[in-house]
Amino acid sequence: MRALALVLFSCIALQAWANDAAMQRFNQLNDDPTLRQQAYAAGQERIRFCGNCHGENGNSKRPHIPNLAEQNPVYLFNSFEKFASGERKDYVMSKLAPNLTQEDRVNIAIYFGQQQLLPHSAEVDAAQQQQGKQMFETICTGCHGDKAQGRNDTPRLAGQPAEYLRKALTRFRDKDPSRAGSVMMSVAADFSDSQIAALAAYLQQLQP
Repeated sequence: MRALALVLFSCIALQAWANDAAMQRFNQLNDDPTLRQQAYAAGQERIRFCGNCHGENGNSKRPHIPNLAEQNPVYLFNSFEKFASGERKDYVMSKLAPNLTQEDRVNIAIYFGQQQLLPHSAEVDAAQQQQGKQMFETICTGCHGDKAQGRNDTPRLAGQPAEYLRKALTRFRDKDPSRAGSVMMSVAADFSDSQIAALAAYLQQLQP
């Protein structure tokens, strides 16, 4: 048991060190436009596989896959880390993420964060969107921001495909094991299908 505890502590310490190093790198890139452009160019070279699903410009090619354009780079990096470690599970991402170096993950996050999110063209149900707006303002702004722009530890939801949002929220509500540990499990626990649809419809058309 003691040996197991030491191994676990070592893994946690190593992950914390890696995250600290990555945050230092993000801070360095934020302070130096030349280095940031170099990271952008390096990230652009590494997104060949990402572009197949998320689009070369970060705008998803399929409605059940999230947009990465204008996503918060630190959030994207942390997502890569979770897929790489197995904390989050996805059929594709769980295989791709471990093959990316920490530098790759930072550079790709920088690249997609600087892409422009393209607006969706969809039929508008005014009553449904109003319901979603009220839900968002009541429940979601504390973590995701008043315009769903997100923060370093929470994703940008504005402009995400409604189908992707519906599926994600349903997984949280239904306590899908692939989302284990997320605070969203308790937030979405009592959402009805119609509430999820309304929230997804509102967020899809939102452009901060």
